Amino acid sequence: MSDTRQIYCCECSSMVEARLTTGREIYPHRNDLWTLKFWKCDNCGNYVGCHKNHQKESKRLEPLGTIPTDEIRRLRTQIHYLLDPLWRQGIYQRTWLYKKLSQLTGIKTYHTGELNSVNDCNKIINYLVDLRAWATKNKGFKVWQTSLSRGKHRSTLKPKSN
Repeated sequence: MSDTRQIYCCECSSMVEARLTTGREIYPHRNDLWTLKFWKCDNCGNYVGCHKNHQKESKRLEPLGTIPTDEIRRLRTQIHYLLDPLWRQGIYQRTWLYKKLSQLTGIKTYHTGELNSVNDCNKIINYLVDLRAWATKNKGFKVWQTSLSRGKHRSTLKPKSN
């Protein structure tokens, strides 16, 4: 496997020759992430992670999507914060949700990691906020308390008090 590959970079607005690196470079202060793989754009310094737990070893170096800006990365995280509980709690089927998001974005197969603009991210966020509000009122959806610790959601498994 080559140590470089062509990946779209949102900051550079073009395909770039991204370099494979490790978490040691991306997160030098987080030794728990040092062994993870990332694709980095050396033009702007942005990066995207790899599919670390894929069953097929050949897929473990596949990028999780395009290389986002810091703002797009934050918005993608917010999308998963809004989206994932809807299917994990069984309120909607995951396939149904992703089909709706595909229709909303006009892309064949929706993947949050392929959202390349703040506008596209905000369109999804607004839709999910409305969907969650409807599900809370009509389907018994419970919003769980979560904390964003080091960019990762951690559920406390306690209903959020209003």
